Amino acid sequence: MAFDKAYFDAGVSRVGTDCAKWDGMFAEHGDRDMIPMWVADMDFPSPPAVYEALESVLSRRTWGYTLSGRPDAEVLAAYWQRRHDVTIDPAHVIISPCVVTGMKLAVRATTKPGDGVLITTPVYGPFYASIKDNDRKTVEVPLVVDENGRYNMDFAAMEAKMADGSAKAVMLCSPHNPCGRAWTREEMQKVVDLCRAYDIPLIVDEIHADFVFAPGRHVSVLALENLPEKTIMFCAASKTYNVAGLEQSAIITADDALRTAIQKDMNAAGVKGGNCFALAATRAAYTGCDAWLDGLKAYLMDNRDFVYEYVKANMPKIKVTPLDATYLMWLDCSALGMEQQALVDAILKAGVKVNDGLFFGELGRGFIRLNIGCPKAQLEAALERIKTVLG
Repeated sequence: MAFDKAYFDAGVSRVGTDCAKWDGMFAEHGDRDMIPMWVADMDFPSPPAVYEALESVLSRRTWGYTLSGRPDAEVLAAYWQRRHDVTIDPAHVIISPCVVTGMKLAVRATTKPGDGVLITTPVYGPFYASIKDNDRKTVEVPLVVDENGRYNMDFAAMEAKMADGSAKAVMLCSPHNPCGRAWTREEMQKVVDLCRAYDIPLIVDEIHADFVFAPGRHVSVLALENLPEKTIMFCAASKTYNVAGLEQSAIITADDALRTAIQKDMNAAGVKGGNCFALAATRAAYTGCDAWLDGLKAYLMDNRDFVYEYVKANMPKIKVTPLDATYLMWLDCSALGMEQQALVDAILKAGVKVNDGLFFGELGRGFIRLNIGCPKAQLEAALERIKTVLG
């Protein structure tokens, strides 16, 4: 099968499948003509190999308790070696339900109630929740926007929070959501070196690793030198292969004590990872879908470039943040002079649902996040509607 423009143009209908992105939107807003450009999953069919793997499990006609562990970790390790040139010891892998679960477990394993956890903002909403829900304190270090609209880490400010004891752990989004930055090797190494120097745990969400666009390349924290002893990385097939509903991810750390602490918390809460459908789908995604992923990335790059051109031509007051990675575009609408709620309401009234920038923290005021993981016709229709209220 050719995973070309025609394949992704066709998309897939998700209406009537209890889909949060579509059916949840219809239920919330009561408008079945609305176009969803919000929650981070895609309107493309998952790869054929994933579908076939699920069909194979379905054909068993019984789905009892299922083994998971070393074989699944080995498949994950082989995938990261092949796609990202990262060596992972399968013994360092814990299978968990989702990355957000992993984030909360990592915060609990590396800090105590009342401790500060440093995050670079604006950032994905569950970063804040992972800290607050576990009675820790959020230590925000704002990202700095350069003359080209690109976001950069403020290493001096990060070090100051480590040096004065405010930050007892660092939690990083790499690639960054919602700003679309793929951090360079030099940038990631600076974070690693700071954490090592101040003996601070480093927690890194790499769920969007597969979406770094050429000529860039994802740099995993696990590929760097001089790692802090307490380094944790999360990854999953969920975003890449559109299988988030199957609930499987991985927590990876070389620190034996951390793995023990995380596993203890999982056991205490009755949290288990690896249902039979998720295991089969993830194995298939990691072994038989490279051509699909390569075609998808090419298609998303075309969508990204279309947004650049369309917004520049039709909504000149809006600034589109350069997108190195992810299928989530960060649009600065502050020059329109609209209050945040009025901005979001206007787009909803036009028949499009996007993510409110405030979901990513106060620095998201004046911004919206646009999901381009959809057929181009859907993207174009949504932008045409947005133009009527923001153009």
